[in-house]
Amino acid sequence: MAQQEPGHEQKPEAKRRKQFWDYTPELPIQTAPYFEWPMQPFASLIYLLKSWNPAGWRFLMLGFAWMVWTFATPSLDRIASGGDYRWILEVAARNLATLWVFAGLLHLWLVTWARQGQEARYHVRDMAKNSTKFHFGDQLLDNILWSHVAWAFWCFWECLILWCYAKGLAPMVTFDSNPIWFVAMIVAVPIWAGVHFYGLHRLLHVGWFYRHIHSWHHKNIHTGPWSGLAMHPGESFFLFFDTVIFFLIPAHPIHAIFLFMHHGVGAPVSHAGFEHMRFGKEKLPLGDFFHQLHHRFIDCNYGTWDTPWDRWFGTFHNGTPEDDDRILKQRHAVMKARKKATGSSY
Repeated sequence: MAQQEPGHEQKPEAKRRKQFWDYTPELPIQTAPYFEWPMQPFASLIYLLKSWNPAGWRFLMLGFAWMVWTFATPSLDRIASGGDYRWILEVAARNLATLWVFAGLLHLWLVTWARQGQEARYHVRDMAKNSTKFHFGDQLLDNILWSHVAWAFWCFWECLILWCYAKGLAPMVTFDSNPIWFVAMIVAVPIWAGVHFYGLHRLLHVGWFYRHIHSWHHKNIHTGPWSGLAMHPGESFFLFFDTVIFFLIPAHPIHAIFLFMHHGVGAPVSHAGFEHMRFGKEKLPLGDFFHQLHHRFIDCNYGTWDTPWDRWFGTFHNGTPEDDDRILKQRHAVMKARKKATGSSY
């Protein structure tokens, strides 16, 4: 066994830390200051501007949503005319291509081809094979299968909202008619996505819903791009349910498409398992360590960076070893209480 250089002995804490992660971003992680008290308007503005970094995924998803609406979405007049329903197949084909471009190419680049090796990878561990937890005994094939089920629900909800806009059943606003509201809705979409995700996600961690539905997704402790949408059909159906907000609030189809991108594109990106993707000297942010902590410890970080609920309800994990211990103690206490009450640990 090779000996370590003097002064570079691995501390017990570092050894324990290695059990959880091979890489972490700068710790402790922080959430958005939007809901802090007393209010922090300057910090909130700075955070908002950083979150819309032109080299970040939020801005890129908005740009992609604009391209999809402009060049790859049937016109509302054509949808409203009826008789020709090929537009549904066109939306489905476009979404399928989107899924494979982002989840498929990310997997090829990061995992299959390993173009950046293990750089910035949270877990230096291959996806599971010969495991009875996954259909076909293979985590990747299982993830691809259930991602396509989620794709079907993505198409259902998108076609429904486009049809409602075309028929005048959803209130619509354009940039020309109300530019301030139009821009405000773009800013609000990621926050609304986080609110919906927290509410749905928190419910899915309750008893029966976790055991029979959400546990499918939590089989993926070590995630990859195809893990983002790999979930029970009951979960993927309601994942896209947040678009019903557009039946109540005036918006534009591009806002709806932008919201769909948070799921169809955002989920594969955030579950990539790498903090960033390297192109030469440049780095494109990828993984969501906030949510990666949830996959590892389960009873924490139910929401997103943009929402305050985890801080308010004591389930926020900031990534530090101290929070590892706190969350694990909470989980052990909860499991002990559940087992005593029901005979089941969950």
